[in-house]
Amino acid sequence: MPFVALHPEVGRLDATQPGLGAGLEWSRVYKVSPRVALTCPECAWGVHAKHSPSRVRFFCHDGGRPPECSLANESWEHHMLKLEMAGAIRAAGWFAELEVAAADGSWRADVMAASPDGERRMAWEAQLSPITVEDIQARTDRYAAEGVMVCWVSSHKRPPVWLGSVPSVRVRAPEEDGEHWVVDDGLGGFDSGRWFFQEAELAQFVRWVLRGQLRPCRSLPRHRQVLRPVDGESRWFLRDLWWTSRQSAEAQSSHERERRQREEAARQREARRQELEDASRARRKAWLASPAGQKAQKRRQEIRNQKEVRKREQKTDDRRARAQRDEEIARHRAEARERRAREFALAQEREAQQRAAMRELELRAHAAAEAWWARLSRSQVEELFRAVFDAAWKHEALRVRIPEGGGVAASFAYGVPVHAFNRLYGIVRPCPELLPLSPQLAYHQVFVRDAREAQALEEGGLRSTRITHFGLADRS
Repeated sequence: MPFVALHPEVGRLDATQPGLGAGLEWSRVYKVSPRVALTCPECAWGVHAKHSPSRVRFFCHDGGRPPECSLANESWEHHMLKLEMAGAIRAAGWFAELEVAAADGSWRADVMAASPDGERRMAWEAQLSPITVEDIQARTDRYAAEGVMVCWVSSHKRPPVWLGSVPSVRVRAPEEDGEHWVVDDGLGGFDSGRWFFQEAELAQFVRWVLRGQLRPCRSLPRHRQVLRPVDGESRWFLRDLWWTSRQSAEAQSSHERERRQREEAARQREARRQELEDASRARRKAWLASPAGQKAQKRRQEIRNQKEVRKREQKTDDRRARAQRDEEIARHRAEARERRAREFALAQEREAQQRAAMRELELRAHAAAEAWWARLSRSQVEELFRAVFDAAWKHEALRVRIPEGGGVAASFAYGVPVHAFNRLYGIVRPCPELLPLSPQLAYHQVFVRDAREAQALEEGGLRSTRITHFGLADRS
């Protein structure tokens, strides 16, 4: 679907221009009878005027066209991009002509822009089909050979491999009504020692280029890698060539010039430092060869030798001191071990003596307790326990548990502890002789048969308020 056709009388027609670029109304070629014999400028096949549902005017090949016609094989997106570029060129005040070919057929521009004075021309190429870097560079060189600038334009989402190797940009097509075509790659700026991506509407970009506000600028090797956020993450891109302003191009040159100046200054400082070092080394070498230098060397050697001797002597003294210190530490440790062994033996002996004394004390206490309880017959013992039981029930309404078989307790001077409601109620008939071994008896109630036993306990140190006697008769 080309936008251009050849008219048998007026020549070349351009559907994108007012009056078809030849002072001819669209109605003179669209659905007229008899039909005008329009032909394709590329393959010379017959074409007829037509427009899309969105009222875009174009020329359509008649049936049976040659399959190799490039104008007929271009995609709708390709044609729309050419139409957009032509409109942007005209909006910038330049002339735009579609499908302009070289006289020798070496090139054919999708859109050729011409300045109002006719002195300058620039080709705008919508390059959507795959092409190698070598081929696109060769086509760019053919334009340059005839003094024609060129800008290659891609609308693919993924940057093509040739982007940045020739003057080129990538554009983003509008997704909704009211949006514009946007240049989102190939346009850049330089600041703070690095290139960065910029975006602009395609019409604005074309106007800047045609007015000379933007120009191709090649990145210097150390600045070719550029960081850009893509889908929420930062990615590196390699860009050799940018469309940029004069200020950015000069900023890169100035930055590189300053960098080289800094490197040169650093190199000169290093050279000067090396020169001074070499001169100092040469002076020192000459001085060392002189009698004074040799004398000084000899003196320094003597001083070094003396230092070495002192160092060796110091090491010997240190080793001797360490040996003495280690010997002293070992002696102190041995004495400490012997002292601990003696103390341990003494402690063992004292413990054995204490155990023996305790055993002897326990035997005497046991003997005294047996003698104390042996004074009573079995019936007297039962009578005493019955008296304790009856007194507890009568005066306190408590049922006292009497242990079976006696149940004397050494901790209570071999008396019998009796309980009521899981608490200690009192001690029955502790041995007066063993009271000093059971000081806790001072806090408990004690029960005995008669006043004589109570008197014995008082004499042993127990308070009378803690003693209850039942006045039982002695029936022995």
